[in-house]
Amino acid sequence: MALDWLPRDNVLKNHQIFGEEHFGTQPPCTMFEKKPLVDPNTGKVVEGLYTAWVTLNNPAQYGSYTTEMVKGVIAGMHKASMDRSVVATIFTSVGDRAFCTGGNTKEYAEYYTRRPKEYADYLALFAGMVDSILNSKVPVICRCNGMRVAGGQEIGQACDLTVAADTAQFGQAGTRHGSTPTGGSTDFLPWQLPTTELAMWNCFSNELWSAYKMERLGLITKAVPIKKNDKGEWVRDPRVITDRYVENGEIVYGEFKKGDELKQATDTLKGLKTDWSLLDDYVNRIVWTIANLMPLCVMMTIESIRMKKKSYWDDTKVWSNYWLAANMNMEAWLGFNAFNTSDLTGQRTIDFIKYRQLLAQGHQYDDELMEAVMPKPKGK
Repeated sequence: MALDWLPRDNVLKNHQIFGEEHFGTQPPCTMFEKKPLVDPNTGKVVEGLYTAWVTLNNPAQYGSYTTEMVKGVIAGMHKASMDRSVVATIFTSVGDRAFCTGGNTKEYAEYYTRRPKEYADYLALFAGMVDSILNSKVPVICRCNGMRVAGGQEIGQACDLTVAADTAQFGQAGTRHGSTPTGGSTDFLPWQLPTTELAMWNCFSNELWSAYKMERLGLITKAVPIKKNDKGEWVRDPRVITDRYVENGEIVYGEFKKGDELKQATDTLKGLKTDWSLLDDYVNRIVWTIANLMPLCVMMTIESIRMKKKSYWDDTKVWSNYWLAANMNMEAWLGFNAFNTSDLTGQRTIDFIKYRQLLAQGHQYDDELMEAVMPKPKGK
């Protein structure tokens, strides 16, 4: 029996919440752009289908996100989710030095320190940014164009897949500068790395690991060269050991070189040219695979795996946000201000030994303590 007599509203609904107010073009800002879906095998554009690019635009400050940029990421993830023509979201950044190094330390030091209520409100936005990635209704691919550290590592881990420039480095920075990686890394890393001890060391040591090491450990999908020499030949990150062998019982593939060898390799890297074609081709092939699968089945699969990440994140995000807010009166006050005044002092950290000595004496948290441990301006 035909059912064409039933009333039917065929006007497409608009499920968007955000407009263009949270996006910009001039740094610091978050940018949003739809790019046509391309068949990587033929190079032909597919009519009516797109990828959504959410891009952090703050290269001068290593992709660090300001309060307004956080709003932009939330808006961008939702905008892509609610666009029925979008196959996948590409989360990336401007430049070849950094994807993101976390929150904007200048903003933290000059506005949020000693304003715990303000920082608690900011952290609600930060949690919303992580949630916007974990709740996306299309797959989210982190196109990691460079260093992914601290909060940048956390929002990157919230993504479903990561394809990284092989020059990228991964790690945390909070315990050196007065914060903690409780914005996702302490939740995600124990689940994503092979052992809890690897997650433990990566979280608190502030040691940066190469893209090749992270690929070997399974944290990212693929590390891809982005540098060419003057002959137009692809060059892997010269700072990293990319030969697969064992030395003194330890796997050295993916480890950074040391000493003079590292210094020479760093100088070599500076002379190479950046080419994104291999990285973008790899991302495009992932998107093309997604495009040729059942979209609802894909999202059910992705959401089912995300639930494991969410279970850790949802258990801790509320109390960690309030602790981090309270910490703006304590170690964050010291650490962020030390980092923010490094141009004046030549140092980015407090005197940790002096700080521990004062704590051992039961010294109050006051201006006198800060004066004792903060680096001094040059010439004083």
